[in-house]
Parts: sequence; C-alpha cells; structure tokens
Amino acid sequence: MKLTLLLAAFLAALPLHAAALRALIIDGQNNHDFTVTTPHLKKVLEDTGLFTVDVATTPAKGGDMTTFKPVFKNYRVLLSNYSGQPWPQETQDAFVAFVRGGGGFVSVHAADNSFAKWPEYNEMIGVGGWEGRNEKSGPYLRLRDGMFQPDTTPGRGGSHGQQHAFVMETRVGQHPVMEGLPPRWLHAKDELYDRLRGPAKNVTVLASAMSTKETGGSGEHEPLLMAIRFGEGRVFHTALGHNNGKDITAQKCVGFITTLQRGTEWAATGAVTQKVPADFPTVDKVSLRE
Repeated sequence: MKLTLLLAAFLAALPLHAAALRALIIDGQNNHDFTVTTPHLKKVLEDTGLFTVDVATTPAKGGDMTTFKPVFKNYRVLLSNYSGQPWPQETQDAFVAFVRGGGGFVSVHAADNSFAKWPEYNEMIGVGGWEGRNEKSGPYLRLRDGMFQPDTTPGRGGSHGQQHAFVMETRVGQHPVMEGLPPRWLHAKDELYDRLRGPAKNVTVLASAMSTKETGGSGEHEPLLMAIRFGEGRVFHTALGHNNGKDITAQKCVGFITTLQRGTEWAATGAVTQKVPADFPTVDKVSLRE
C-alpha cells in the first residue's frame, strides 16, 4: 500500500505536459540528407521531456505518393524535414485542415523550398525559396525603419551565399519563443537563406541576420526565425539547419536547438515553459552540443 501511495504521489508531482505532446516529423525526400538530420531532430525534441515523437517517411522520389496518408489529427504538432514531390490531394487537404483548425506546424530549413504551387502551404510558411518562386509568389520581407515590410521588387525567390557563422538578431524579444534569449548571438556555420518570398501574411519575424555581400549574400537583413498564424494554428518557421552530408554542425548549434525546441512547444501549445540553457551562444562565441 505504501509503495502504491508513493508511486501515486510521484506521478502527481510530474508536470502535466511531461512527454504528453505528440509530434510527427515528416521526411522521405529532401535535397539534404534527412537520414542524418531526422534522428537528430527527433532527439532534440525528445530531450525536452515534453514530446513523444513519431516519424512519417514518404516514398522515395518516383514512388507511389498516393500511399502517403499520415493521420495528422493524432498529433499536436507536425515538423517538416521534407522537400520533394507534392503529396496527394487528400493528404494536402488533411494537412491544411489540421493546421487551420489549431494544430502546430514547424518548417525546418529546406522545408521552405517545398510546394511552390500549393497556396495554403506557402501562406503557412510565410516566405519560401527556390522551385520557381519569383515576384508572382509574393513579396520579400525587408527591414525598413526597424520593421520588416513587404517588398514587391521583381526577382527570384531563394538563394544563399557561402556558408559561414553569422550573428542572429532578436526582433521580438517578448515573443514566447524568444523571451530571455540575448538580443544578438552567434549561430554556427550554416547557409544563410536570403531573398525568400511568398504571401508574407500574418508573419512575425522573430530573428534575422545580415546577409552580407562579402559572403555572396543579398546585402539585406534576412528573416530566419518566424512565427505565422494560419487560421487557428501556429507555425514556427526556422530557415536555419543546413547539413553537409553527415556534418550537421548547424543543427548542433545550441541556438538552433533551443529555438527549435521552444518554437515547437509554442506551435503545439501557444506557450513556452522551457528555460534558456546556460550554454546558449553569446554574440562572439558559437556553442555546439553533441
């Protein structure tokens, strides 16, 4: 009896949300090696103690995509590590219904290259790149007078200069994802996506970085962490997280890890309970975690 009471007391003391948020990572096609990054992303989420994580893998390129029908409604948040062929219409409709109805969605790095012709997806991610995107896809987001504003200048959507470490600048420090993070911090060597463009509706730019012309960039501050509202749903878009084959240095950056963990919790619940870790990078020092 004493053992039973002790067990009950222990369970009652656990946080109500501990390991209770079901997350689904979607992969299967990507211009990056998802077989390396998906296990890392899964571990990053599980390390918080907040999530149980499943993986849904599409058929390989050229396969029968009609078989890809995850049950999105079984989850609180979906994370895309996918960049590839269109999903079947039934799956697209279920995905839109999930997010519009209040589900969470997280887009990681090349996931914003996907589905250039899918209007609702592009509205979810705010801005994206490649796959033929141009001024017809929507505006750039450009920092003018301290605010990110739409810029309809003609041009391609999506590019980047040479890989390098760069300083991230917090733009909305009071947002739950960013609260407590330093105003400026050094992100590990990565691709700095620039010239992303899209519908740019209901987008809050949480953090940006200067894409310098010296590194082959745009010469503009580029939005790299974003929060987007889509219907009743919440979307966290991180353009960070490139990998060179098995080299996932960018995803080992504590800045990437922390913002992904906090962004995923916010997308799932609308709040963030996680504290900023002591090893978070400073403005002049990268911090990596194995």
